Amino acid sequence: MQTAGNSSFRFARRVVTGDIPRATRFVTGKVKRLLRLENDGSFWHADELRGKPSIMISLSEQMVYLFKGGQLAGGSPISSGSEGYDTRPGRYHIMEKDIDHLSSIYGDYIDGWGNILATNIDNRKDPRPPGAKFDGAKMYYFMRIYNGVGMHQGYLPGYPASHGCIRMPGHMAEKFFHEVRVGTPVEIVP
Repeated sequence: MQTAGNSSFRFARRVVTGDIPRATRFVTGKVKRLLRLENDGSFWHADELRGKPSIMISLSEQMVYLFKGGQLAGGSPISSGSEGYDTRPGRYHIMEKDIDHLSSIYGDYIDGWGNILATNIDNRKDPRPPGAKFDGAKMYYFMRIYNGVGMHQGYLPGYPASHGCIRMPGHMAEKFFHEVRVGTPVEIVP
């Protein structure tokens, strides 16, 4: 004989044992696939759209958006410049693209065998140990925006943490790199 209490108990047990969390994950997964959202919050529709690309970087959202012909075509989380290395708002354009870019300022000092002697250094300020050489930070899929600042693959801790550049997840840096040309407009907004 089934009572209201038994029914409530079975429902509660399904919640605890995972039937409902499993269903939620299933629906969430379907929605993510429908919207083509990656686990990191990025999305990409650019392959289906036509028109000239443009980029908008939102510092408050820590997001970069690609538009094609004025339509939203893709987006990615970023990590922009930390305090004291702020990424400057303004209107720019892609000045240069370099798939295997290395920083000429930031990186590590290494010895002749490749062992790191000092990490995360600024070679303008940090003295070079005797016999060491400078190993520039890898900035794959670099798209220069102004001065030494550009968009590139990098670590995203979830807050502004760079020396001014716009870091992106590798898979999105690659997509943006292949989609834009030198001269593509870039707007950085607060």
